[in-house]
Amino acid sequence: MFPELNNLLNTTPDRAEQGVNLTMARERGQLVFLEGLKSAVDIFFQAQEKPHPLQFLREANAGNLKPLFEFVREALKPVDSGEAGWTYPVLLVDDLSVLLSLGLGAVAVLDFIHYCRATVCWELKGNVVVLVHDSGDVEDEENDILLNGLSHQSHLILRAEGLATGFCRDVHGQLRILWRRPSQSTSQRDQSLTYQYKIQDRSVSFFAKGMSPAVL
Repeated sequence: MFPELNNLLNTTPDRAEQGVNLTMARERGQLVFLEGLKSAVDIFFQAQEKPHPLQFLREANAGNLKPLFEFVREALKPVDSGEAGWTYPVLLVDDLSVLLSLGLGAVAVLDFIHYCRATVCWELKGNVVVLVHDSGDVEDEENDILLNGLSHQSHLILRAEGLATGFCRDVHGQLRILWRRPSQSTSQRDQSLTYQYKIQDRSVSFFAKGMSPAVL
């Protein structure tokens, strides 16, 4: 979770991704990070003195994400009673589809996101950014429910996908952007854009369809 993402985007230190140095942000107390893989191992091999965010992994009927939500809510509280709370925090979830793979149902995952949005977006005026994988041609009812549920809740949807024509050396895929503005009139509420992209060594290049530098 980033309390001040705009300030972080202006930094360009080593080992930064798109201008955001996660290590430095964590050292400054600007980032609270839950390492899912390591935490999952700890759940099974280490005694827990208090409820763990991933406690559901040890439960017979997986579905209780309350400890994970409590972790999110506690992370947003000031460390000291005299400190001001985070301003416009950002909750990043990478990636939500993993919860389905761990045995959770789509409804339980959507409930978790609903409570996170209530806290982060409505109470603290922040944002929730979620990554979800599309199962593509494979039928996956739970994943479809999750995708549709999140799509209805989202104001901005970024969908990265491959080219319908197959592999291309100069264009690796396309990014479809759907921006929903509920406050606008029906005719102007949804705005859709499509860009193509190419993945570089340390960056990604975006351009309009048919405007690849290789073509021009």
